[in-house]
Amino acid sequence: MFARVAGLSVAVATAGTLVLVGCGQSHEPTGEPKVVASTDAWASVAQAVAGDHAKVSALVSGANTDPHSFEVTPAAAAQVQDATLVVYNGDGYDPFVDKLLKDGQARVNAYQLLPADSTDKNEHVFYSLRTAQQVANHVADDLAQADPDNADSYHANAKTFGQQLDSIASLQDNVADKDRGKAILATEPVASHLVSHCGLVDRTPHDFAEAAEQGSDPSPKDVATALDLISTKQVAALLFNPQTAGSVTNQLKQSAESHGVPVVTVTETLPDGTDYITWQRRTTEQLAAALG
Repeated sequence: MFARVAGLSVAVATAGTLVLVGCGQSHEPTGEPKVVASTDAWASVAQAVAGDHAKVSALVSGANTDPHSFEVTPAAAAQVQDATLVVYNGDGYDPFVDKLLKDGQARVNAYQLLPADSTDKNEHVFYSLRTAQQVANHVADDLAQADPDNADSYHANAKTFGQQLDSIASLQDNVADKDRGKAILATEPVASHLVSHCGLVDRTPHDFAEAAEQGSDPSPKDVATALDLISTKQVAALLFNPQTAGSVTNQLKQSAESHGVPVVTVTETLPDGTDYITWQRRTTEQLAAALG
């Protein structure tokens, strides 16, 4: 299906390992390509393609990190400007990247690769498996151009990544076959593309979701509506983003737990010790289990 021949610390992922880099450190130049991604989700996609042939770094990483609170440091700015390739989400999700890019610098904007036939235009495209494959393909093409000696390896890695995505897509197809039409509630529309692929209905009040996106508090009316959906079990699961949790979202979680509505954790960055494939597979499996 997919396969194809400072406010926070700066986190650097090399050969799949994340290392924290302080602002005062410098690095010896090397001949290998340098890929900088806005978040560790996109860094993991790039790492899957790069293998051992390129250095991959993530500006935002960590399971307890809120990407929306990222503040650019001099070290982060230098990383982006020194990069062979920059990979970012786009559509205003990580606007700091646009301000740091140099004219003509190679880049992959994930949102621009959202398939044209997608009916879900949500900005969190790291939950769109088809978009992730397109990002991997473009990373392979750009790295092959920058490092022709390893071009075959980059394209082979992108193909393998696509095969892994296929297996997750099959899991999501199974959820759709079994649970299509079931309703969910979300504290934030982070996993919208997963919800869409599985054929689920998002019953989250529109203004509640908009408030979550803007980082503001929803109205008492919308909170009451959401709580009613839970207490009357009109939703099969609550999708909860712990990275932007607050008093209202924690209240929804507590209500779900007390009323026997399963809670599925969805995040914007990788859980500690995981990669993109593991993260997406586990989230899909947890959603499937929650839906019964």
